[in-house]
Amino acid sequence: MSPLRRFAPAVALALLTLTPAARAEKEAFAFDKNHTEFGFKVRHFVSKVGGRFTRFDGTIELDRANPGASAVNLKIESASIDTGTPARDKHLNSPDFFDTAKFPEITFNSTKIVAKGKDAYDVTGDLTMKGVTKTVVLSVTANGFANDGRGGQKAGFDVTGKINRKDFGVSWNGIVDGNAMLSDEVDVLITVEANKKKAEAPAAK
Repeated sequence: MSPLRRFAPAVALALLTLTPAARAEKEAFAFDKNHTEFGFKVRHFVSKVGGRFTRFDGTIELDRANPGASAVNLKIESASIDTGTPARDKHLNSPDFFDTAKFPEITFNSTKIVAKGKDAYDVTGDLTMKGVTKTVVLSVTANGFANDGRGGQKAGFDVTGKINRKDFGVSWNGIVDGNAMLSDEVDVLITVEANKKKAEAPAAK
């Protein structure tokens, strides 16, 4: 047997041994509820009025070496909508808009992440609102990582996008002098700060 043929099995074995160590593992991050905001804006006649959702849970399975393999999952309590005007919030909770008694959750689950430039990504996913699921694309800017000073690590992201509320059955509007009170298009404005989850300690044997 030639030296090369004798050497080949050893090389193959070494590669198989190294592959698990070389493969980057995904890191789990959870949204920091005190430093994350899920905002939106919609045109009202000639200006834009904003609001936010205040109760939510979100996780990111982050692959730094291959961002396209990452995943984002989000759940929002629709009744937590807050526009700073109680009467308007009551209307938004009604069947005219989110019908939160019947549809208490809004969810988003990513299906594809594509790099669009330095620290910029298009995140495609399934958005479910008012019982309707549609594919939407959000633009995400990664703001980097930082130590929190307590042995943990944070990641930050800015998220923007546009959705048509009528696609999800949120179709109420008012007409004044032939003009619509509200636009169909809604601006999505999200700022995320996420905390890296600590690895669970192995169970005692």
